Amino acid sequence: MNFEAAREIMVDSQIRPNDVSDPEIVHAFLKTPRDAFVPATRKPVAYSELEIETSEGRALWTPRDMAKLLKAAEIKPTDIVLVIGAGAGYETALISHMAETVIALEEQAELVDAMSERFASLGFDRAVAVEGKLEDGLPDQGPFDVIYVCGMVETVPEAWTAQLAEGGRLALVQLDQDGVGRGRVFTRAGDTASARYAFDAFPPKFAQFDRKKAFVF
Repeated sequence: MNFEAAREIMVDSQIRPNDVSDPEIVHAFLKTPRDAFVPATRKPVAYSELEIETSEGRALWTPRDMAKLLKAAEIKPTDIVLVIGAGAGYETALISHMAETVIALEEQAELVDAMSERFASLGFDRAVAVEGKLEDGLPDQGPFDVIYVCGMVETVPEAWTAQLAEGGRLALVQLDQDGVGRGRVFTRAGDTASARYAFDAFPPKFAQFDRKKAFVF
């Protein structure tokens, strides 16, 4: 299978038609081999308009949703970026084409080790993988210009917005109580972070950030 041709088709059919034509984002998708971040059995469909599970509780979003959130995050070449729940590391690899440094945060040592090996073998020298609790972020390495969350969430930990630099952006998809997933970017100004709506989406969810169920008699 010609994966390079498949990447071009993915960009032309799934990304550009969805109002993502920013040269730096298009370049990142064309230069990052999505097939290298999925299980061997899923490589033939790596560039299809599908969500692909990469490990338990981790999955690649559709290229459309991923591209739209990257656009909303407005990543700059001088930015330091933290990726929450990085999974196999595909989003981190994409962002490494766009930012100065990107740190991938995961909770399992085996995922961190696999990402580190993958980044090294593919030459992504601006990307590093570290182990830690997703809800805590990475306070010792902050503040961050951008924090990018790789799973839909219902609640947003305060630690994430607290670790943003002034003017920093937290990009995520949040499942609202009306059942609609909405891409949002929280921008920090002083001690507050205000959100703006970007697009609707329903990507794979991080269950650990679900709202607590109220007890009813």
